[in-house]
Amino acid sequence: MHDPIPEVGRWLRSVVGGHIRYCGVPTNRAALYTFRFQVGRLWHRTLLRRLIDHWLPPARTCHPYPLRRVGVIT
Repeated sequence: MHDPIPEVGRWLRSVVGGHIRYCGVPTNRAALYTFRFQVGRLWHRTLLRRLIDHWLPPARTCHPYPLRRVGVIT
């Protein structure tokens, strides 16, 4: 997730290519397509999360509870 995109792309290309070469028998085309699609989908989600973490501030509490903010003690 934290490595440069081209480096991860080369690594994923070798992983998916190796899987296709190992499991690429004539009746397995649908499973190979599904594997490749899912790897791409997961990588896309990871890249989007990475961009969100880079550009948007993290969620945090900015204000205390209302009773503490107003100074009311019951």
